[in-house]
Amino acid sequence: MSFRGYSYHNIDTKGRVIIPARFKEPIKDGERSGVMVSKLDGALVAYPFDEWEKVEQKILYQTTKDDDLRLFRRFFIGGAFECFCDRQDRILIPPPLREYADLNKEIVLAGVVDHFEIWSRENWVNEDARFEQNRNKPEVKNIIAGIGL
Repeated sequence: MSFRGYSYHNIDTKGRVIIPARFKEPIKDGERSGVMVSKLDGALVAYPFDEWEKVEQKILYQTTKDDDLRLFRRFFIGGAFECFCDRQDRILIPPPLREYADLNKEIVLAGVVDHFEIWSRENWVNEDARFEQNRNKPEVKNIIAGIGL
């Protein structure tokens, strides 16, 4: 299972997003299809249910119990919603998540191997520009070199 690539889409006025064909298979979980969606970095992250369970376990079993981790858990886990596919392979993004990510009409779905992200097109363009500005910094080059690229 993996999510790769990005594509431009529209979110309708009710908050429904069509899942692209390349993302449909990884989000099927037995008889139910859908994702857990939460907020992070000004966008939404969408995990298949089995991957979400792994994320929750990692967060739950952190040995650090500081204020920042509690805040993150409250924000990330507490802000998550189950979003099931309808018959047209669309998911309904709840209003609080749409508001957080500034999703109005034009959006971008970006695969990130074990999950995909949902960005407003404007925020995606800004994020892409930010990467282009930072990719030649020595610390970024070292990170990329460290993974063998």
